Order: sequence, then C-alpha cells, then structure tokens
Amino acid sequence: MGQGEASARGTAMEGDCLSCIKYLMFIFNFFIFLGGAFLLGVGIWVLVDPTGFREIVAANPLLFTGVYVILAMGGMLFLLGFLGCCGAIRENKCLLLFFFLLILIIFLAELAAAILAFIFREHLTRSYFTKELKTYYQGSNSSDVFTATWNTIMTSFECCGVNGAEDFDQYSLFRHLNPSTVVPEACCRRNLLTNKEECLKDNMPIRNKGCYSAVVDYFETYIYMAGALAIVVLTIELFAMVFAMCLFRGIQ
Repeated sequence: MGQGEASARGTAMEGDCLSCIKYLMFIFNFFIFLGGAFLLGVGIWVLVDPTGFREIVAANPLLFTGVYVILAMGGMLFLLGFLGCCGAIRENKCLLLFFFLLILIIFLAELAAAILAFIFREHLTRSYFTKELKTYYQGSNSSDVFTATWNTIMTSFECCGVNGAEDFDQYSLFRHLNPSTVVPEACCRRNLLTNKEECLKDNMPIRNKGCYSAVVDYFETYIYMAGALAIVVLTIELFAMVFAMCLFRGIQ
C-alpha cells in the first residue's frame, strides 16, 4: 500500500513537473514569436523607410545583406515561436523535435553571424567610409549610384561628408572633378537666405556635422535596443531548447 502511494505521488509530481515545463515552454516561445515579429518589422521598415535609410543600406553590400538576414531570422523566429507554442500545448513529440532542430540551426546561424560581424567590423568604421567617399564621390552626378546615395544621405540627415566638409579636400575625387567648388550642393543648408553659389565656394554657412556622427546619433537608440533584444532572444532560445528536450523526453 505504501509503495503504491509513493508511486502515485511520484507520478503526480512528474505530471506537475511536466505541466510546469509545458507552460514555461509556451511562455518562452511566445516571447520568441514576439521577437521574430519585431525583427520582421525592423527589416520591412528599413526597406520601405522614406527618410533615405534604404539608400544607405543599398550602397553598402554588408548592410544590404544584413537587412535580408534580419528579415530571414525574423521570419524563422516567427515560425519557430508558433511551432513551439503548438508543440508545447498539444504535447506533440514530432513538433517538439522539429522545433528543437530548427532552433538549434537558428542559434548556430546567429553565432556565425556574430563572428562574421566581428571579422568584418572594420568595413563599418569612420575611416573606411571616409576613404570610400574620397575615392568614389563625384558631386552632382545623379547617374552614379554611389554619388546619388551619398547626396540622399547628406540631404536626409542634414550633414556633410563622413567627418565634415573637410572630407572634400584636394585629394578627393570630388575636388578633382569640381576644382572651383569647395563643397557639394548637398552640404548647403536649405533656407531662403542661402545663396547656392556662395555656399559651394564655402563663403556661406554649410552643414558642419559629419554624416557618420549624424547617422550614429539617429540610430543609437535602435542599436542599443537591437543589441539588448539579441541577448534576450539568445537566452530565451537556450531555455527553449532545454525545455523542448525535457518535454520531449517526458511525453509518453
């Protein structure tokens, strides 16, 4: 009798533990679902944003690839969270196993992306953009994609060059093509009192803030939010994998 009661008590405890894991897994996957929805929203916003960030992304292959990586990861996390929630509530071993394998692949992909970002971080430095600007920026040539993109950036963010007007010195392609012009038209302040010809000769006030600082300042809040979200998502994924295996093994 005593052994029967102990066995029943043990079975009840296992059932309670399994039920707790099931609902914890549902909660974690719900957050993964929300994280995926957020990443999808960020990726779509960057692609359709009317303020000119789309042109910035298109001009840099690394950033352009990063946007589609964000969209792909967001879509996978969105699907992952949905599968995890369904597998946990229905206690479906097939769904749980598929969920575990998928989240493992995503986790490894995120780790690889972090390593690649660390390796190629020098391509997003101030000096890299300055070198590119001096080498390829032509001025008012709208047919050149690189030039048109930089004109959009300087106009949208009300900035000049990467560091400031000094980027357009005698060593730059811009000054070589436009020897009588000190700064490009995109650097001129837009108001009724500004004379464009005087501005181009640097005889009128121009935008002194560099675009590197302007863009970083504009997206600083979003960068910290994205970093914090990435850490939270990785932590949730680890817990979700552990809970998925525990629930998979506990289902009879």
